[in-house]
Amino acid sequence: MVNLAEKPKTKPQTSESAFTLRQVSWATYKALMADVGDSRPWRLAYDSGVLELRMPLFQHEVPKGLLESFIEAAADEAEIDILKAGALTLEREDLARAIEPDSCFYIQNELRVRGNDNINLPEDPPPDLAFESDLTSSSLNKFNIYASLGVPELWRYRKGALEVYVLAGKEYKRSQVSLAFEFLPIAEIPNFIQQSKSIGQRAAVRLFRERIREILASRSE
Repeated sequence: MVNLAEKPKTKPQTSESAFTLRQVSWATYKALMADVGDSRPWRLAYDSGVLELRMPLFQHEVPKGLLESFIEAAADEAEIDILKAGALTLEREDLARAIEPDSCFYIQNELRVRGNDNINLPEDPPPDLAFESDLTSSSLNKFNIYASLGVPELWRYRKGALEVYVLAGKEYKRSQVSLAFEFLPIAEIPNFIQQSKSIGQRAAVRLFRERIREILASRSE
């Protein structure tokens, strides 16, 4: 068992829903993760000795779940095979970096990981799309972590807006179009999330599915 009390240089810092430990070695990080197991409720981010643990909040999880449903609906309507990997732990010891997105998907590389029991970077490709539902500030630059791991597309939902970023070289550039789903009406997605608060989640997903059908039908004309 890892005893963090034996690490005098590790100084915990707390915020509304995050807990940060500094000067945590990769070995300590791995031992801690092994000790707590996969059933832990919090998500992690690690960058060169700084470990951030974040407890998802209700208002954080709701838009995340809707975004997952929207992606799945779009994939179904466009007959695109995807693999939902959820909060998959993405880590590379050689980079001393690790992160767990709110959710992630294999899309372009779905076939390459289909049937895999585990994902091991860099032997396996990173997810094609990951997203974060931001409510609280982070002590880490998560964009740098995702970029170093090679995630091609990153979505960030915050303050009622959906931001799409595409990896260009070693950094992300803001984009109005999704790399994986170029037909998606990105600017409209927050409206469907807002609508779900009055009509319900599944009703909002059904409306979104209808919108995707309209878009795909117009493209085929």
